[in-house]
Amino acid sequence: MTRTIGERAAVISGVGRSAIGRRLGRSAMGLTVEAALAAIADAGLAPSDIDGISTYPGGASGPSGADLQDVLGLAVDWHSGSPEGPAQLASVVNAAMAIATGLARHVLVFHTVASVAPGAGTGVPGRVRGEMQWLLPFDAVSPANWHGLGAQWHFATYGTTREQLAWIPITQRSHAAHNPAAVYRDPLVLDAYLAARMISTPLCLFDCDVPVDGATAFVVSAAEYASDAPNPCAHIHAVGTARHDRPLWDQWTDYAADHKASAAMLWSRADVGPADVDVALLYDGFSTMTLCWLEALGFCAAGEGGPFVEGGTRIALGGDLPLNTDGGQLSAGRLHGFGHLHEAVLQLRGGAGSRQVVDADVAVVSNGGGHIAGCMLLTRGAP
Repeated sequence: MTRTIGERAAVISGVGRSAIGRRLGRSAMGLTVEAALAAIADAGLAPSDIDGISTYPGGASGPSGADLQDVLGLAVDWHSGSPEGPAQLASVVNAAMAIATGLARHVLVFHTVASVAPGAGTGVPGRVRGEMQWLLPFDAVSPANWHGLGAQWHFATYGTTREQLAWIPITQRSHAAHNPAAVYRDPLVLDAYLAARMISTPLCLFDCDVPVDGATAFVVSAAEYASDAPNPCAHIHAVGTARHDRPLWDQWTDYAADHKASAAMLWSRADVGPADVDVALLYDGFSTMTLCWLEALGFCAAGEGGPFVEGGTRIALGGDLPLNTDGGQLSAGRLHGFGHLHEAVLQLRGGAGSRQVVDADVAVVSNGGGHIAGCMLLTRGAP
């Protein structure tokens, strides 16, 4: 049976980002509009050209697609917004599918994080349902708790050490020094990492992403628009969206089970392999998530992530696999993976300044972890 790689019908033609910072004191909508208009202009379009809108996770943590449509006065033929899907990349995958099926030609995709979500502090809490009913009795209310347990599993199963894991935040901090928009740019050394306060054993402060206010937006367009776009487009080459394990935070058969399922699907749809990747933008809500993505995507074998990153040489700028070249969420700020996609497009355009990876033609982006995971392969040119 011939498999259709429908995502190749789409390109990322425009990128935009608002101001990024800690407690900016700005409204979520203001940040969103700033990013959205920047992305539309970057694509060489006007708001009237936008005929689709897609967001994650709907209006749960910022403006909904309907909110932004109303503010910008858009008339769309297709729209999507939901927390369901293969992590944050779901909104981009949905946009690519809409284009592949002819439902839209230019889709505005956005995500916003803000200190206070719309409606926060109002209403009456409802009854706890779903998987949280099993986590709350144990005070496991934070993703740090869930991923701390997964990190312990990786340490116990493979002998991974904190001294090895440290090189992910240390190396990303050195990359952040080249990113004027990064929240933390001062050097991080091993002794400071090991002395940092513990958040959820074995994850310390520097293993956790940095909360910020900010919005990121993209225009996903039909591939034929690439020749007319004012800036180089990033071509969507393949996506990985699989979920094969139990969809519960406390019932994994393997902490990285759905990292692996998504990664296997990605490579099954690609014409290239791990050895062809020039830059990796891998989700780092917690540093062990990044470690597991390195293994799942085949850059090293399962359990060898610790030795792979140790010393930072392989994952540094100029290394075999430059990792999270803008500093990632651990130093540049938590944009829920959309910052990774933004950086991937800049790298493929050759527009990343002093952190630019030479001749970057293939970039891999991953979002999420645990049972909410997705990944995407982007290329400088069409297949």
